[in-house]
Amino acid sequence: MARADKLRSIVLLATAEVAVMTLWFAASAIVPALRAEFAVSGTQEALLTSSVQAGFVVGTLISAIFGLADRLDPRKLFAGCAVAGALLTIILPTLRPEAMILPRFLVGVCMAGVYPVGMKIASTWADRDMGLLIGTLVGALTLGSAFPHLFSAFGGIDWRLTVVVAGISALIGAGLILLASIGPRIARSPPFNPSAAFAAWRVRSLRLANLGYFGHMWELYAMWAWVGVFLHESFRISGSGGAASASLAAFATIAAGAAGCIFGGLAADRVGRTAVTIASMTISGLCAASIGFLFAGSAYWLVAVALIWGASIVSDSAQFSASIAELSDPALVGTMLTIQTCIGFLLTLVSIHLMPVFVGALGWQYAFVPLAIGPFLGVIAMTMLRNHPDAVRLANGQR
Repeated sequence: MARADKLRSIVLLATAEVAVMTLWFAASAIVPALRAEFAVSGTQEALLTSSVQAGFVVGTLISAIFGLADRLDPRKLFAGCAVAGALLTIILPTLRPEAMILPRFLVGVCMAGVYPVGMKIASTWADRDMGLLIGTLVGALTLGSAFPHLFSAFGGIDWRLTVVVAGISALIGAGLILLASIGPRIARSPPFNPSAAFAAWRVRSLRLANLGYFGHMWELYAMWAWVGVFLHESFRISGSGGAASASLAAFATIAAGAAGCIFGGLAADRVGRTAVTIASMTISGLCAASIGFLFAGSAYWLVAVALIWGASIVSDSAQFSASIAELSDPALVGTMLTIQTCIGFLLTLVSIHLMPVFVGALGWQYAFVPLAIGPFLGVIAMTMLRNHPDAVRLANGQR
């Protein structure tokens, strides 16, 4: 009965996560349509995504300081934040692009009550399968982030349909999460302690795990935010297909990460977290450095590399969180994860806003090359962690 309840709850949680996370990139997916209808600047395009990142950072800090996930039923917190985010998204068609920035920021604040809270719920069911469970949840986040591009493809040039469908999807997710159960490993996390944050840098193994994560985050959200625009431009110039084809390609690229996350979770629990993160960042970094050479060329080769990039760029994401949880003092796990997440998402603000600069200075052929710096530095950090004595605490000794 317990096994069946676990499976049912994880399926409901993952489905709810997919449905609600459509809100994250709902605005990014419609950038080409907004550009066609309004005079949208590169800075405004970047803000449509980065404002969500900024809101998420603020929301995670507020949640941690007040211990919301510990004081409230996490399912109700998840549902309430999902409903608020849905309503903030459904109103977007009534606004001009410059007026969308504040609602997008508030959506980010709401997402702080969805994604981290979902990880908390998943962890209550963990039994030597932490990597797989968190990997499944990150896979759900990835699939949810991809769906706005699918909505855009079927919505044609009417971007309003995309955001309304995303909002309705989130409302459905809010209802589904209330049907899930909390696992037997529920525990109260310690209050947020600012002074404890320095342990994330003082302890060498934690520092290396965090540096690996920061390199991963430098690349991830900038790619997710801009790969749709990249594909639209490439298809337009090469005549490979229309806007709908480009949106479908963008959806497939990001959605491929869902399978990557599950495979990465299974592999990490068996062969080790550092092994998976090193392999994933090597592949994704090579894709970032090379995909621009296919710009405006054959759509088949371009999409093939994009799919590999999409699968590898996020297949290691959950394993950084799992590594921090395994390396930290049990009394500081909540604080360490909060610090890791906040700094990582702050870093994405920089890379997302630099992409228009890279495009203007280098062209699309080389615009993604600077993103490769992150995963290559991350590989160095995780290789050093693999050789650190504390690495035996990772993945039941598999490192």
